[in-house]
Amino acid sequence: MENKFRHLDARGKGELDYDLKQDILFFKVKDREYVKSIELDNIVIDIDSEQFITGIQIFEASKFLRIDKAFLTKMPTWEFNATIKDNKVELRLTFTVVARNKIIEKISPIIIEKVEDSLPNSEMLLSVAK
Repeated sequence: MENKFRHLDARGKGELDYDLKQDILFFKVKDREYVKSIELDNIVIDIDSEQFITGIQIFEASKFLRIDKAFLTKMPTWEFNATIKDNKVELRLTFTVVARNKIIEKISPIIIEKVEDSLPNSEMLLSVAK
């Protein structure tokens, strides 16, 4: 197991998509393709060939994030941080939504899950400000 941390800084290089009908929120690093996915309850984590987390899908996103579906369609800024350490994945999501012409900052629940896959220690920061 690698002890040092590898970093992927993708600030300003992120993509966001929200499927209102299916209530699926998707974050992805631009120009990096995933080669495998790991499923954790209502979240799918995408891993690239260098074994960095390069995207996530959150199913039942409005329920999980405790926010109305309509607000998820308007996210002017967001930051997604993923850390892998000793095969534990930690995900943090901070974002703003526009509600009644006001910008409101939300911080998602922090997810920490043990994964079966042997992944090297790494950290990825993905953010976008429109």
